[in-house]
Amino acid sequence: MIVRRTTVRLTFTFTAIMLAVLAVAFVGIYVFATFAFDFDVVTTDNGLSNDGAVTHALDSLRTVLLLAYLAVALALPFVSCAMARLALRPLHRSYEVQAQFVDATSHEFRTPLGILLGELSWALLKRRTAAEYEESIRTSLETVESLSHLTDQLLLLSRDDRVELASGRERLPLSEIAAEAADLASRADGAADRLHIEAGDDVDVLVSRDLMVSAVRNLIDNALKFSGPDGTVTVRASRHGSAAVLTVSDDGPGLTKTDANRAFERFWRAPATSHIAGHGMGLPLVRSIVEAHGGRAELTGHPGGGATARINLDAV
Repeated sequence: MIVRRTTVRLTFTFTAIMLAVLAVAFVGIYVFATFAFDFDVVTTDNGLSNDGAVTHALDSLRTVLLLAYLAVALALPFVSCAMARLALRPLHRSYEVQAQFVDATSHEFRTPLGILLGELSWALLKRRTAAEYEESIRTSLETVESLSHLTDQLLLLSRDDRVELASGRERLPLSEIAAEAADLASRADGAADRLHIEAGDDVDVLVSRDLMVSAVRNLIDNALKFSGPDGTVTVRASRHGSAAVLTVSDDGPGLTKTDANRAFERFWRAPATSHIAGHGMGLPLVRSIVEAHGGRAELTGHPGGGATARINLDAV
């Protein structure tokens, strides 16, 4: 509604300005022609002047200018409307993204808040045993931790300033970042046995340690989650020319090219993985962090299963 009203206002404004400018231009042309013809009146050999021809020419010019102005006045609102829509397209897109972001965020918060409400209501409904209270508190604590992680990711995703997002950069070995992220991810139950770090090339990158570790950890967590309890995840840092490349590969069910392209959309989740817990923000956060460092994040599926997430950065 706001964009529509703004479009109408801009259309009227553009139309009024252009019509005023054209009116001044056409009047100027007519006045100039009038004075030019007045000074250029010529007398023929028989003593007659061409004043009648000048008058006829001026009348024709006035008619042409009026018809042209009328034609432009009829067409200009449509042109102005197109210009207004073109000018407001980025704003319209930003408004739609913001609305989707708010809707999706509200949905993501509703589930954990519902769990907390249910646990607390259950605990207060009647007296429970110590073991039951302990289990309820543990469930509530896990839910609060999930909410805290969700909030941190939302705050990072909401930042549009790439300078701020990638502030505090330092020169670090990419393998060190991979090892630190893998160590954090391996603390989950059973994750350490499924996670393998391959020896790669010695290559340094200029990055914010905390943010890049967070990005790599998101890739590893994502691979561990979708490869299943028996799947393996391999992390490798290497150099390709002037680029530093970090890959996270898994042997899970894989994904189609369409799903791989959409995986970096905020809150999007493949229909086949809707039963797996998640918020659909891990990969979008990875892309935001990597692009803030001037790099590129990609995801590809493999025939027969498995997927590889790749981060490309400038080597230093």
